[in-house]
Amino acid sequence: MPTIVVEVMPKAELLDPQGKAVAASLARLGKTQFTGVRIGKRFEVTVDGPVDDATLAEIRELAVDMFSNSVIEDVVEITVDGVSADEDLR
Repeated sequence: MPTIVVEVMPKAELLDPQGKAVAASLARLGKTQFTGVRIGKRFEVTVDGPVDDATLAEIRELAVDMFSNSVIEDVVEITVDGVSADEDLR
C-alpha cells in the first residue's frame, strides 16, 4: 500500500517557540554548530490502492484545509513513497 507523506512547517516569518527552545537546549549541551531549529508536523496517509491524480488532488486539499493552518503554516512537501508529488506547493 502506498504512503503519502505531507510535511507542514510554520511560516518562515513567524516565531517558532518550540524550535527556539530546542535550539537553546542544544547550545546548553555544547552543540554550538547548530544555530537554529524549526519544528513542524508530518502526516503519513496510507492509501488502499494506487495513487492517481484524483487521490493527489484530494490529499492536496486535505493538506491545505485540514492538516495545516494556512494563517501560520505552509505545506512544504507532499511525497508518495519518497518521491515528490509536487514541485511547488507555496
